[in-house]
Amino acid sequence: MQPTIKPVRKAVIAAAGLGTRFLPQTKSFPKEMLPIVDKPVIQYIVEELVGAGIEDIVLVTGYHKRAIEDHFDKPSADLVDKLTESGKTKELELVNSVSNLANFIYIRQKGHHGNGTPVLNAEHIIGNEPFIYTFADDFFVASPSRFKQMVDLYNQTGASIVSCIKADKPEDYDRYGYVSGEQTGEGIYDLKSIVEKPGQANAPSDIASVSGYLFVPEIFSYLNEDYANFDPTKGEFTTHDSTQRMINDGLPFKALEIKNGKYYDSGNKLEYIKTVVDFALKNPEISEDLKIYLKSLL
Repeated sequence: MQPTIKPVRKAVIAAAGLGTRFLPQTKSFPKEMLPIVDKPVIQYIVEELVGAGIEDIVLVTGYHKRAIEDHFDKPSADLVDKLTESGKTKELELVNSVSNLANFIYIRQKGHHGNGTPVLNAEHIIGNEPFIYTFADDFFVASPSRFKQMVDLYNQTGASIVSCIKADKPEDYDRYGYVSGEQTGEGIYDLKSIVEKPGQANAPSDIASVSGYLFVPEIFSYLNEDYANFDPTKGEFTTHDSTQRMINDGLPFKALEIKNGKYYDSGNKLEYIKTVVDFALKNPEISEDLKIYLKSLL
């Protein structure tokens, strides 16, 4: 008899970074709150998680991220009064809906720098459940959503999953991790290894690991062991060694190439601007005027 596959109900978002690429804007303003037209980047990730069935979202933040908590809190009485007096019922419903998206839990990051630490910070909340681990400045627009595709594959296999795209530009090989493994279905691979930023000559494939994971709870024992033996003089504490040891120990791990979608990395200036333009061109309120303006520039 196969073990019962627990539902994926929780997620962890790493949101403690300093956002140095966007200074001076991010000196006192979280990069995760940079707007994509009229909605902050992090809200797109939250909405995608909720659409995939996530109920509890743990945001691992830093001292300078209070604006994130305020955004997902109830709107202030002053704002509610102003919108009510102005008859802006649509806008009032909109701001009220944000705080009702999910159950939000906030943790201040403690420990070594690197993407492994937020996972450990959230261990006591995740417990013995599978969960999604993702980041607050990149996301997919896909149908079904990226997280829905990952959860569906997990429900079929019970395996941990890493989301992937095909990325074969020379510069991509120095930006992402690349996977190797046996293809078992359309865009699905039994993962054998993830090589971090291998360079084009050493990449095992053109399938890049980007944007997030779905982990089984066994990841915590591996991370705790690696954290206990970690030497901070050698760099950041990441999930990489722990996930590779899980694979080596025979725990099932899948690489999933996200279908019917586009990956947006808003973590640097150029890609952020591209993202804003893409979303603005899809916005019915401003798209036509923006097209005219862009044509005038060209």
